[in-house]
Amino acid sequence: MNEHKDVQLRDRETKPTDEMLKAVLARGSYNAYEALQEALPRLEIEQEWMWYTPHKAWYAKGLYRWTTSRGTKKEKVLYWLYVFDGYFCVAVWFKEKNRAEILKADLRDETKKMIREAETEMGMPTFSAMLKMTDGAVLDDIYALIECKKKLEL
Repeated sequence: MNEHKDVQLRDRETKPTDEMLKAVLARGSYNAYEALQEALPRLEIEQEWMWYTPHKAWYAKGLYRWTTSRGTKKEKVLYWLYVFDGYFCVAVWFKEKNRAEILKADLRDETKKMIREAETEMGMPTFSAMLKMTDGAVLDDIYALIECKKKLEL
């Protein structure tokens, strides 16, 4: 799913707001967005919007911050969120070596099929699990993938 040319939120001077997202997303998709936002504290994630120059659009990144036993502050990007006309996508990037472990997670069959078939990107040993959100049907898969990312790659 490489649709970056169709990404919305292209005004660099205007950081995305809830009102903007309501205007761009369809009702079911916006409800799913709100549900994701409500789940972030439970998942220990902070979401930040940032301007992404290569695609000239605003993307949100989901950050997990923690402190090691030695007191070092760490930060990991767990997902990227892209807004399109009527829906949004959440992409969670994984290392190829973790694919088999991810497929053991409690995911819908469609999501497992997508993960099995995902190709590595740009010659790197990574792939993305990108889920299209038109309603809340795949929210549980997003949560499961985020938890996998936290456990596997910290």
